[in-house]
Amino acid sequence: MITEFRLPDLGEGLREAEIVQWHVAAGDEVALNQTIAEVETAKAVVELPSPFAGTVSALHHAEGDVVPVGEVLIAFDIAGAETDAATSPTAEAKREPNLVGYGAAPRSDARPQRRARAGAGGDAIDLAVREAAPHDAIAPSAPEREPRERPRSTPPVRKLARDLGVDLDLLAAQGVDGLITREDVESYAARTAAEPVAAAPAFTAPESTSTADERIPIRGVRKYTADAMVRSAFTAPHAATFLTVDVTASVAFVAGLRADRRYADDRIGIMAVAAKAVCLALRRTPELNATWDDAAGEIVRFGRVNLGIAAATDRGLVVPSVKDAGALSLVDLAQSIRALADTARAGKATPADLAGGTFSITNYGVFGVDAGTPILVPGEAGILGLGAVQRRPWEHEGGVALRDVMTLSLSFDHRLVDGAEAARFLTDVADVLREPGRAMVFA
Repeated sequence: MITEFRLPDLGEGLREAEIVQWHVAAGDEVALNQTIAEVETAKAVVELPSPFAGTVSALHHAEGDVVPVGEVLIAFDIAGAETDAATSPTAEAKREPNLVGYGAAPRSDARPQRRARAGAGGDAIDLAVREAAPHDAIAPSAPEREPRERPRSTPPVRKLARDLGVDLDLLAAQGVDGLITREDVESYAARTAAEPVAAAPAFTAPESTSTADERIPIRGVRKYTADAMVRSAFTAPHAATFLTVDVTASVAFVAGLRADRRYADDRIGIMAVAAKAVCLALRRTPELNATWDDAAGEIVRFGRVNLGIAAATDRGLVVPSVKDAGALSLVDLAQSIRALADTARAGKATPADLAGGTFSITNYGVFGVDAGTPILVPGEAGILGLGAVQRRPWEHEGGVALRDVMTLSLSFDHRLVDGAEAARFLTDVADVLREPGRAMVFA
């Protein structure tokens, strides 16, 4: 029996996902929960497990396709399944798999979108417009073009083509049908290498250092981040306050922990100390651990701290959160932050990791930046920016001495937090960083 599997809702109401890579092909035998594909949502790259054990009958979309939730993704030949289920839409809907962490898969009639080519001029824009709109929606004055599909090939073949300098578009234009293979690329490279090269002129002008404009499709994490930042900037009235603090004692505290063999492997740093200080300070200023529910006409103060950690990745900025961070020890908090950041940078953060944050930290100090004004994560009341720790002349015990100092930048939603409350929170965080022993006062 042929059973179709539709792209499920991967969480947080995401409406589509791009196929990054297929791990199976038609005819392959797959086991239950075997990874069949990697898909990129608006938040992260997700490994998609097989909901069935059987034989892959057909792949309904190619790598690079943007597939709406509910669209048929892959078909399986399931041995021993009831034949009447194959002809019954109701039976098929009942057999739709319920994968762990995924919601139901609503049906959709939307067409998959091809990845826009980064070619010359307006080709990429024209192709995207034509695939997103019916023909009668396109201006009659636009010049007619035949939309080009991306040549079908596997990631290793595309890498080989890049290494050999082979343009897959040219290869496809010569009549190669179906999937482009390694042999196709090598044959084309050998053929073009053997062609005679015209003699160089006696004089050539110096090569220009300029390059052609590059068009990068706005999708995935970058698109989600941009939408979220615009929504935040034009929804919540942002305000900010700054405080530069002497963190010499915290630096010494961290150095002592790293020198202690019991904690050396935990790699506790100033980020973990600041995160602990935030969790403690939020106890005294719960206004910053809250959200504005406009629909309900209520302010919701959260019962626990889910601490968002802004992480810069190759796909853009993501903010996974450490759940119930206020209940963790300093060691556990440091381990959780490091593990979550590593997972996010590897593109493996799950929708659950990226959801549910209540307050966030961004550490641009790792880039050598002193201060900034971070934008709120939508739905959160505050975000704390950590600047670089720098050795500076500083007033100390009635004199001037070289001290380790850091600038803290707090952005907050002025609907939820008044200036006095923001100042109290920032002062509490600074007190712990200035004297780590002060954490005992909050505990």
